[in-house]
Amino acid sequence: MGAGKTTVGKTLAERLGWSFYDLDEAIEQREGKSIAQIFERLGENTFRKIETAALKDLLRRSQDDCIIALGGGAFTQLGNRKALEKAGAVTVLLSAPVEELERRCQAAGRARPLARNKTRFKQLFQERQQAYALAQFRVETLKKDVAEVAEEIERILGIG
Repeated sequence: MGAGKTTVGKTLAERLGWSFYDLDEAIEQREGKSIAQIFERLGENTFRKIETAALKDLLRRSQDDCIIALGGGAFTQLGNRKALEKAGAVTVLLSAPVEELERRCQAAGRARPLARNKTRFKQLFQERQQAYALAQFRVETLKKDVAEVAEEIERILGIG
């Protein structure tokens, strides 16, 4: 949460002329509810099942040259990582220190169900590091603007 996945993803897709998909937006469209509402009404376990179904659907119907911004917890789910691997996706983690991610979430003012409690936010950050380490590439975002991060990913992809 707060790493810049959607912002960087949109910018990168635009630069490359690729399609962009935001998994959280796809979930909200499919379910007719916000992520916060899904969490509150159905709980995190049900949300994760919905998330996996939405990701698999996106991977099935998207073309090869596209960017998909995953939610902060999506990559921590083994089924999601397997689906991405099966699809031949290149995975890039956007990284920043937990304090910076927390600051960005607060500055965005968007209701993020798992970012409401500072202690839980930091705990999630620690819990997710092992899964995040499985991403093929890692790009540090601290003190970089969106264009710089997008350029770095272009270099990783061997484009530009």
